[in-house]
Amino acid sequence: QVQLVESGGGLVQPGGSLRLSCAASGIVFSITAMGWYRQPPGKRREWVADISNDGSTSYGDSVKGRFTISRDNAKNTVYLQMNSLKSEDTSVYYCHNFGVSPTWGQGTQVTVSS
Repeated sequence: QVQLVESGGGLVQPGGSLRLSCAASGIVFSITAMGWYRQPPGKRREWVADISNDGSTSYGDSVKGRFTISRDNAKNTVYLQMNSLKSEDTSVYYCHNFGVSPTWGQGTQVTVSS
């Protein structure tokens, strides 16, 4: 059974930083592409970034240059470093695994507000 557990969300001021983590189990993590998505209040879930098994990354236009996705295969964990946060980044952030048994984590709330 695939399980994804996100952590690291919270309240941060505009311009601040947060690092999200997603711990995965039940998959062969090192060969699995992973992604981060978010769902702003009252809106549909949207793609943020993803990372392939070989470390290649892609980003949505709204976060490019501010967010960095990375992975640690030894820890079965994918990260999302978020810098220069804006109020419009306020969302529930979800981790997702691609390929076999795609699954969503429970989400972690990020609130950007002064």
